[in-house]
Amino acid sequence: MLNDTDLDLSSKEQTESVKLTERMKMRSGEPFNSLDIELRLLREKARLACGKYNAHPSKGNFKHISRLFNKLSTAVIEPGFQCDYGGQISLGENFYANFNCVMLDSAAITIGNDVMLGPGVHIYTVDHPRDAKARRAGGCIAKPVIIADGVWIGGGAKILPGVNIGENAIIGANAVVTKDVAANSRFLG
Repeated sequence: MLNDTDLDLSSKEQTESVKLTERMKMRSGEPFNSLDIELRLLREKARLACGKYNAHPSKGNFKHISRLFNKLSTAVIEPGFQCDYGGQISLGENFYANFNCVMLDSAAITIGNDVMLGPGVHIYTVDHPRDAKARRAGGCIAKPVIIADGVWIGGGAKILPGVNIGENAIIGANAVVTKDVAANSRFLG
């Protein structure tokens, strides 16, 4: 007769017995295939929502993109906004994004309170393999981006995967941020 301990699987056996979807891999920070049909359909859903809002930006049409977000408090997002999925974007109070901002949220994008993005700011969480064959096959890895309270990011700045920006920091226009930025500092690229 079997007892409860005979039925317990080791964590390794449990992991091997559960096949992770590409979405699960993406959300857990593991390498994933961006060409997966579920991920492609989710990106298409986000594109349609962004398209509806951007075609007729109004308080009434804001619902199309706000439904995508993981967390949304008070926000003003100007037209031209694009995101990959939306479901991993968390926005704090008094968030403002000027025209044509892009958030590629294969990993979490967490933005604090009183954050302002200038026009054309891009926040990327996804990266691709350096090996061309792996890139062609759809390989990706994602790392979260965290932007603390009171940050101002100048127009055209690019925030790359895995970056943390500290409280009240200022990022200069057109800067490419590849490393963490300390609180109360300026990064001009």
